Amino acid sequence: MSNANATTNASQSSRLKPIAALGQQIWLDNLSRELLDSGELSRWISDDGIAGVTSNPAIFYNAIRTDPAYQAALPALRTAHADPEARFEALVLPDVQRACDLLAPLYCESQGGAGFVSFEVSPSLAHDAAGTIASAKRLWQAIARPNVMIKIPATPAGIEALEQVIFAGINVNVTLIFSASQVQQVRAAHGRGLQRRLDAGLPVDGIASVASVFISRIDTVVDAQLPDSAAMLRGKAAIAAAKIAYRNWQQDTQHAFAPLAQAGAQAQLLLWASTGTKNPAYRDVMYVEQLIGSETVNTVPDSTLAAFRDHGEARATLALDMDGAESVLAQLAGHGIDLEQIGASLLEAGLKQFEEAFAKLLALVE
Repeated sequence: MSNANATTNASQSSRLKPIAALGQQIWLDNLSRELLDSGELSRWISDDGIAGVTSNPAIFYNAIRTDPAYQAALPALRTAHADPEARFEALVLPDVQRACDLLAPLYCESQGGAGFVSFEVSPSLAHDAAGTIASAKRLWQAIARPNVMIKIPATPAGIEALEQVIFAGINVNVTLIFSASQVQQVRAAHGRGLQRRLDAGLPVDGIASVASVFISRIDTVVDAQLPDSAAMLRGKAAIAAAKIAYRNWQQDTQHAFAPLAQAGAQAQLLLWASTGTKNPAYRDVMYVEQLIGSETVNTVPDSTLAAFRDHGEARATLALDMDGAESVLAQLAGHGIDLEQIGASLLEAGLKQFEEAFAKLLALVE
């Protein structure tokens, strides 16, 4: 079989592409020069319908540590840039731009609804609203692509910055969301930023945002807290919470957000993050299969992408059995499970993880 025929057959038989027909975008939770140079990212976009890319300090640490192309580029960058963070950005921002360019046709075809690449502000700014705003504006200018999203963590300072960055007309991926209260605060800040633009006579169209809700980490913590008598609830907390968040998002979009939508604004989409299954007892694609719904995004790591390509089943599941989701949350509360408290601890742990990854990353490029 020729390579052309093999590619055509892969595209026709992809188990991932039908997800797009159900209204959900699948983004790749990875980025490296090797993915770009090998043509693999390009093939996944065409064959599997990958509609976006996300990155974070841990992803770039692994890429720089293992990708010879980065190692080869470092000596010249050490001469050109004294500051390690500037050196890191000089190393990887061209790859962010290349990924943006690969997805530019989709961005144009979707009229700015898909085809985004996310790049994160420094984790050291997680509690610095002014620093986050300045960094977001600087990175937006440096990357200079309309389909880049600047990632900002959903800390109180990050949520404060979100309003200002949206007001500045910059696309934002709000990351490290673990609780319902965070989702509400992020949605409200996004709306305030757009409303301020409208009040100032500025256009509100063409500004995209996603709220990245982390999934599997919630189950990891909840499962460990549940007694054996409630074993039937294990592996259900995160999906139940996501379903309720989606229902609330639909209601908000139809009502509170409607005036902004009428003015041309795009609603902030829910994005399911951390969707690789951490418990080997669970189906390895459960956090993809059970969270498929229209006007959402799921960002998946390579291994989950490969698993779904092999045996995943695409059907609309996110809006099903809302009563069951409410029942799960009620039962969890009855067992003393406080999802807000768990969310706060997971946010703190997530920030620490990214800070440590960023420190190791900067050490790599010193």
